Amino acid sequence: MADDEDEGGFGGLYEEGHWTWDESVEALVFISDLPPKPVEAIQILTKAPTGTVEFRDDVDLIEQIRFRRRYQRKLKPGQADVITVQDVKDIALFTAPVGIMSPMLINMLHLPTTERFIRALILYSEYYLQVADEMTLRIIELETKVRTPDCEILEKEYRDNLSDLRLLVAKEYSTMLIGGSDTRKFHHMGPQKKRRSLSDKDVRLFETLLRMCVQIVWLALGRKSFNQIELEMNRIFKSEIFNAVEHTLRTDYIAKMAKEERAVLLGHCVRQDKKLNTRSPLMNEVFCHREIDYRLLGLGVIKCPQSSTSYSSKSAGSMRKSQLVVQKLYPDVVLPRKEKREFYFPSAFPDEPEDIRRCSEMQRRRWQNRLMKLLHLQTTVR
Repeated sequence: MADDEDEGGFGGLYEEGHWTWDESVEALVFISDLPPKPVEAIQILTKAPTGTVEFRDDVDLIEQIRFRRRYQRKLKPGQADVITVQDVKDIALFTAPVGIMSPMLINMLHLPTTERFIRALILYSEYYLQVADEMTLRIIELETKVRTPDCEILEKEYRDNLSDLRLLVAKEYSTMLIGGSDTRKFHHMGPQKKRRSLSDKDVRLFETLLRMCVQIVWLALGRKSFNQIELEMNRIFKSEIFNAVEHTLRTDYIAKMAKEERAVLLGHCVRQDKKLNTRSPLMNEVFCHREIDYRLLGLGVIKCPQSSTSYSSKSAGSMRKSQLVVQKLYPDVVLPRKEKREFYFPSAFPDEPEDIRRCSEMQRRRWQNRLMKLLHLQTTVR
């Protein structure tokens, strides 16, 4: 691997330096004794990648050892040994082609807003695949069974649940679009939103972030149903007209769906406009005329009153044991039933924000350093 020769041996992380007490953070910090390295100007591509982007899937034993020693997240004392979103991001970054990587993408992936965005995408994709399997079984059963009024009630619950989960994704995506919170410096018109729009730079960031998110979701869900995940994620962000993955694969999967299946998986907020007026399905969900819990529409991270009983009861529309999958990596997602009451807006919102989960600064620096070495090696070879 390219970074094998550049990084030297398996030296310790804290070498050639000393420790000192920092009063501002009230902790020991490491200060390197080595002179600062000269910063070389390395040109980063601004055009969006075209065609199929292939991640490495043939990581040998030596590469796995290298990843664990140099790039895998190190557990702190007392920290639970569980797989986190950061761990999945690390694997995606390690196997990503250098052509789609950039310092801006790495910084973007290590923002709390982006991590909430990825977490919402994983939840939505898992439930989408679950409902898609269920609807496939229901369509097959229609050959020998008759639809009843209960079918409409159950399928409406599936449809509303998918719409609500799309809103969770749209909530964080909207924050990124307006350059809110920690995404301000990534706005296409600059942090102050006064510059001329950097369209090429923005398109590249969007395309690479979307492709990286597809890979992260696929890894998180056990490396299954890649095409289905990629098609759906490109559809909700780009609409059916501009779904480049569908134009490449030519599956016609939406046209092949039964009417009931299409109504559940796509929802009733789909708008068929002219190309110039087309909005992504995510934005259509935001402006859809239906009953929506106000907590799904609020940007930012705020403390909202939580019902103690809504999550304890199983949904009547919970999934049966799928006959299509013999062994599942995760149990089925069971969402709470909608409370039997009218939606309302509170008289006042909480003044205190919820505690934001910070991303690992150490991991961000590791991937930035690796990218700079890979780009420098490419420049030297040329």
